[in-house]
Amino acid sequence: MSDLTKDSDRLIQEARIVRDDNRAGGRHRREGSIGQGSAGLRTKHFTKKLIQLAIGFVGILIAAGVAGAILNGIGFWGIMATFLAMALLFGGVLSQKIKVPKRADINRGNVQQMVGRTELWLEHQRPALPPPAAKIVEDMGVQLDALGLQLEGVDQGHPKAREVRQLVGEQLPEMIDSYQKIPAHMRTEERAGSTPDTQLTQSLGNISKEIDSITRQLAEGSLDDLAIKHRYLDYKFGDGVESTPALENKS
Repeated sequence: MSDLTKDSDRLIQEARIVRDDNRAGGRHRREGSIGQGSAGLRTKHFTKKLIQLAIGFVGILIAAGVAGAILNGIGFWGIMATFLAMALLFGGVLSQKIKVPKRADINRGNVQQMVGRTELWLEHQRPALPPPAAKIVEDMGVQLDALGLQLEGVDQGHPKAREVRQLVGEQLPEMIDSYQKIPAHMRTEERAGSTPDTQLTQSLGNISKEIDSITRQLAEGSLDDLAIKHRYLDYKFGDGVESTPALENKS
């Protein structure tokens, strides 16, 4: 009876932990993309697998047809071997997981591609983060998407592009990597008035604000351009435009 009581208490305690964790930010909700950049990479990976399956199936069927023509039929075992080969191909291709970029590879290539790789890398770091920090990472996906859109057409040597590389491609992953090197039991221990969990959450919050600031700075050019075009169209076609002398004379 005492064992049953202990098991019941343990199950109740675990249920409470899951409940509190979900309220705090949902550490157990780790599936799915945090942004369109990483979602695009996942879609490309899935499309690649479909193409591999299609080519593989066609190849197997052609091989079976050639064997049947040469042997005047492949018989029952030949058909079974064909289906087995297709099943093995199906399982093998679907088991291929998307390659998560290594931290050293994040900051390579085009700055927009770097943003997408950062999103994908962040998704795989969430399980090791405290719930408040994981929530910031999830929300950061939307910010990185907006930043990626603003980086379209921006020269790779532009000061803001270099700033994004340093912030998103270096400082952000380095900070999370440093946190993960700390033993799990020490991440909640207070030191100098703070804990590693708190420091990570605060740092991620600061990076999130800086990403938003850079995005707004990059968008200022588009906003100014839109305002200029609006004033021009309003001047030329707006209700406030005075009638031309020619029209006044006709009236």
